[in-house]
Amino acid sequence: MGASQGAGRGGRAPRPTADRDPGLQPERTRLAWRRTVLSAAVVAVLAGRQVLRSGAPGPVEVTLAALVALVWVAFAVAADLRMRTMAAGRPTALPARLALLVAGCTVGLAAGGAALLLPGR
Repeated sequence: MGASQGAGRGGRAPRPTADRDPGLQPERTRLAWRRTVLSAAVVAVLAGRQVLRSGAPGPVEVTLAALVALVWVAFAVAADLRMRTMAAGRPTALPARLALLVAGCTVGLAAGGAALLLPGR
């Protein structure tokens, strides 16, 4: 066995890792959550715009637009909860329920937006 057994690159010993990256990683993750919420808000606004520009919207269009807005609110609340959790010194892993809620909101926004765009509703 060589002298570099268990050593990192170049024969140097690996540096000990900290519990949490004190650098910019937490901030980048929070910004990613904010961008995602902003993208979902754009979908909700465009869905509302589509309903308003369709002339006299029927109850189906109004209901779909209200559901898209409600899903966006749920998504924003879930994202805010996660961003607050990440502000802790060592945040917990993303809970399965929150992950399912976020995934469901994403699918709901896509489905609601697509349903409003389909002709002949």
